[in-house]
Amino acid sequence: MDLTLEYIVESFADALVAIDSSRIPFRNFAPGVGPYGEPQLLLQVATRLNSLLPCEGRICTKRTPDLLIPESWAIECKIARPFGDNGKPAENWSVNLLHPYAGNTSLLGDCLKLRSLDGNEKKAAVVIGYEHSPPQISLIPLLASFEVVAKGVMGISIGERVQSVRTRLVHPVHQQLTVTAWEIL
Repeated sequence: MDLTLEYIVESFADALVAIDSSRIPFRNFAPGVGPYGEPQLLLQVATRLNSLLPCEGRICTKRTPDLLIPESWAIECKIARPFGDNGKPAENWSVNLLHPYAGNTSLLGDCLKLRSLDGNEKKAAVVIGYEHSPPQISLIPLLASFEVVAKGVMGISIGERVQSVRTRLVHPVHQQLTVTAWEIL
């Protein structure tokens, strides 16, 4: 089966909802998926996706790329959270996506790494965004800015935005999640 990016995004969102509904807190934070750190979250997502996708047992977490579905997809992920677990606005939260320099840990930097990655896999950049419901600070301007900087400033060729939203998460601040992805062409 050829795994489309749309199918991966939907499966990713379903995996995040399953993690959220377990109500297992990350460290001392409130229950829910929102507060998880990137490495811990991606390990949980890979475990869930291994049971959901037809390539069962093959998805692994790595340093680069973050998630690898052998012979299918190399995926880099970033988390976007305008608010912390405590409900206060997070400082510098958008830097995770927009820092436009090679060798850094932003999603733009990850796109450059993906472009130079060897292998037969298609490549994708994924953002896991958390918001209030309705959003107090919308992720839409951040996602649009990523697209403008990737294409217009850095010359990174990306496909159309693929997105899935889930609401009614258990966390009091991270109430809805948006999984957004672009294929790196």
